[in-house]
This record gives sequence, structure tokens and C-alpha cells, in this order.
Amino acid sequence: MPAAQTVPCQYRTGKTLGSGTYAVVKEAVHIKTGKYYACKVINKKLMEGREHMVRNEIAVLKKVSSGHRNIVTLHDYFETAHNLYLVFDLCTGGELFDRICAKGNYYEADAAELVRTIIKAVLYIHGCGIVHRDLKPENLLFRSPAEDADIMIADFGLSRVMDDEKFKQLTEICGTPGYMAPEIFRKSGHGKPVDIWAMGVITYFLLCGYTPFDRDTQQEEMEAIIAGDYKFEPKEYWANVSEVARDFVRTLLTVDPTKRPTAQQALEHPWLASSEPHFVADPTSPTGGPKDLLPNIKESFNARKTFRKAVLSMMAMNRLSHHALSPRSQFALNVDEYRKAAEDENVDEEHNLVYGHPSDGSHSRTPSSVGTPTSPLPPTSPAKDHLEPPTGALERTKLSDD
Repeated sequence: MPAAQTVPCQYRTGKTLGSGTYAVVKEAVHIKTGKYYACKVINKKLMEGREHMVRNEIAVLKKVSSGHRNIVTLHDYFETAHNLYLVFDLCTGGELFDRICAKGNYYEADAAELVRTIIKAVLYIHGCGIVHRDLKPENLLFRSPAEDADIMIADFGLSRVMDDEKFKQLTEICGTPGYMAPEIFRKSGHGKPVDIWAMGVITYFLLCGYTPFDRDTQQEEMEAIIAGDYKFEPKEYWANVSEVARDFVRTLLTVDPTKRPTAQQALEHPWLASSEPHFVADPTSPTGGPKDLLPNIKESFNARKTFRKAVLSMMAMNRLSHHALSPRSQFALNVDEYRKAAEDENVDEEHNLVYGHPSDGSHSRTPSSVGTPTSPLPPTSPAKDHLEPPTGALERTKLSDD
């Protein structure tokens, strides 16, 4: 590995945009170009023993960055004495569902267009030999507030490069429970089909405002997922959704991953491939136009919002208790302290940074040069089977554990 060298910082960090369990996201401006970015800041003490997770996220993002307009780009990464910085696109348009709820109306064709765009990006990710493993609405962001802004897939912290020469299937349990495929819970081996399952859950969510496997407990939710136990209910919500859309959801939520469609096959389904949109006509429309889905979606979403926050807050605490480093209790006590320390550090041109540099000794760095140097994180052993905390989602401009 090339020796680490110190160079002047090329960024100036500013306000905090959000935070998660293990990291904070700060606004950053490139000093020479004046361009703004989102900087994920991870305290090195929180990553001790987890260096493989950061290495993996960088490796994945190197393969997909700048390759597709609907995938967040990793532009740069560097270290200070205490923190690791990952420099991403600054997405200011908000999360997918927040954007939908802010609209005046929302039709089935709008949902189909969103799903089509996202699955095309998933097709690209899979073509790069990568499985995302944490697709969900919270990780789908808009590049800007503009009406025609690109929707972006973010959070590659749980992604893996599927190298066929090394292994065929992944076996660790990871992801966000409501969007995880049956084979993940079974630990029977999983791969790219888990992303298609997640897209089925997302599509269901985009059509009604809640997920198909909502249950009172995580155990009941897991059992429902394994059994593929869901319904298109309440009927008054789904009466406004076409049978073609429901068939699309059923197809993606095929329990057997070997029978689940690929991303390309999903794009060929009539709901996405037809030139004419599918919809249920609004009986009050003089032209027979489509039914507006937004009122029911908002009602359903708001009814579950408080419950969802409580559940995810509990999940975050469970993740911490399951994955804290030894001694566990001490690590748990230090998380807030270390995260706060990461937030308090501001860098600018007066700070020296640590990079690992190419063999020619060059250490010039500009945005999007991420493919050249390698981070001088200490080498680690490969990840073992365990539920990994989702530290990679933090390129988001609106971050929380809820």
C-alpha cells in the first residue's frame, strides 16, 4: 500500500445537514471551484473494527459513480487525524415520499414513471456486478427542488460487489426489515434478486402509502415476509389502482428468488413497458381521467408515521446493542460523544489531510478524482456474517434514525 501523505485541504465544511447513528453529514464547498457537496463525516473511533465497511462502500461507489444520472456520485474522500470524509453529490430536493406528499396531485402514471426510472438505475447497478441491499424510499433522493430534478439512488453502505469468481451468494442478514427479501431472513444465500423484491415493496408503498408487510412486531413482519403474506387492502385504497399495477407488484414479490424477474424483465412488464398509462378512471372526471391517489396515500402515511418513528427508533437502539464493539457498554456510551466530535470538526485550507497516493507520488486532488488514490485505512479481514449497521446512507441531505 502506498505511504500516506499529508496535503492541504481542498474543502471548507459548513453547516450540519443531518446525522445518523454513526456519522454526520455536513455541507462542504470545494475551495477552488466553489461547488457545494455533501460530506459524510465518520469518527475513526466509531469505525475501529469496521474499516471493511468503509472500504466496501468506497469500492462499490468507485464502480458506479458518474456512470448513471440517477445514482449518487462519490467525488472524493480523505482523512484528518480524527475523521474520515466522503464527498458526495449535494442532493437538495428531499426524499421521495416527502416530495410526493408536497405535490398537488399524484397519479398511478407518476408512480410508474418513478419506478421505471429507479429500476433502470438498478439495472445499471446490477450490470456493474453490484447488489444494493438497502433500497427503500428514504434512500431515493431528488437532486434539486426543481420539478424535473433527477431522482437519485443513495446509500451504498450495505452494497456488495458480486464477484462470481469468489462467491455466488451472500449470507449475512442486513438491510431494513420491511424491505428485506425472504431469502435474507432464511440465510439461504442472496444476491441481486433482493433488490427486485425491495422494488416490489417500494412500488406497493408508492401506490398506497404503507408497506405490504406492516405488522405489530418485527417477528410478525419477518414471518409475513418469509411467507409472502400480504394483501391489497384496505379495498377502498386499492380500488383506485389498476390490476396491471397490482400484477407488477405480485411479480416482483415472488417469494422464490429464482422465479423473481430480473431488472430487465421488470422493465418489460406491461405496467412499465406499455406506451399507454394504466389507471382507474375517476368517475367524477368529465374526461374519464385517472383517479388521484394522493389523498389516500397521505391519509395512510400520516396514520402510520408516529408508529414508524417509534419502531425505527427502537431498531436503531437494537442495532447499536447488537453491533457495539467490545466492551459493548462502553462503546454505546461513547457513540454520541464520538459523533459529536466528528460534527464539531471543521476543515478548510489551513488543515492538512491524509491521503494514500498513487505510486507516482502525485497528490493533486480534485472532485471526481476518486478513482486514483486509495484511502490509507488500516487493512482488515473480510466481513463475517452479521447484521451490519447501515452507515452508508449518510450522503443524504436529510438524515435521521427515524
